[in-house]
Amino acid sequence: MKWERKKAEGFEDRRGMSGGGKAVVGGGIIGIVALLLTMFGGETGQVIGNVLNQTQGAIQQTEQVQTRELSAKEKELGDFSEANFYYNNETWRQIFQENGQTYQSPGMVLFDDGVNTACGSATSASGPFYCPADQKVYMDLRFFEELRSRFGAKGGDFAIAYVIAHEVGHHIQTIVGTSQKVRQAQQGKSKAAANKFSVAQELQADFYAGIWASRNKDKLEAGDIEEAISAAQAVGDDAIQSKMQGHVQPETFTHGTSAERKAWFMKGYTTGDISQGDIQIIYNSIRY
Repeated sequence: MKWERKKAEGFEDRRGMSGGGKAVVGGGIIGIVALLLTMFGGETGQVIGNVLNQTQGAIQQTEQVQTRELSAKEKELGDFSEANFYYNNETWRQIFQENGQTYQSPGMVLFDDGVNTACGSATSASGPFYCPADQKVYMDLRFFEELRSRFGAKGGDFAIAYVIAHEVGHHIQTIVGTSQKVRQAQQGKSKAAANKFSVAQELQADFYAGIWASRNKDKLEAGDIEEAISAAQAVGDDAIQSKMQGHVQPETFTHGTSAERKAWFMKGYTTGDISQGDIQIIYNSIRY
């Protein structure tokens, strides 16, 4: 992907820091990779506490201090992430202006191991997530190495760009009221029925990521879209369940199948039309 270094408002790089009251959970990313991947991509702040309760290991509270210098590669990935966060905000600001609305930018935090959020303390087990309570995207960039080495996603920087765009998509859902409507629709429903609404919300975030990519084609290089598709497919519910438990349970899906995630990202990318990703249209397309 073609990019230039940008300074993005609301971007924080806390990597190389420890403590700050954050939760540090034993076992590392690999030990709890199943939790990490099943949560990826969502507006997951409300369930962070559940993950911490399910995860084995001691929770320690420490003061935030600088513990190590970032490597040159880590610094480059941080700059790349900040640039993409900047590009996302510029794109959505333009889209909102085109529709007579004012865009409210989210924040973004890069972290190692654990972080405090308005949704609770989170570890790397949470994967990339968006917290609606403080309207910030949180990412431990080591997630992408797990995605590649354990779940077969292609390498490349555009996988990171796709995930950032997906998480910013959850911010769009928050500020336009979609997230609240989904939560209301889930009330009183069975677990399977409520999950279907969650799937629709995740697929819409993939669609929004495709919209962003469509608006930034001048920055794309050969193979970038394939990298995004590979990442989306790797975190499909069916792909994860098949790998982790050997069978698929559609009634427990919360993020959509690999095919659905690819399809909705590509629909956003090929149409560039925000109206094509209405949440009700996506919900009606789900057949399980």
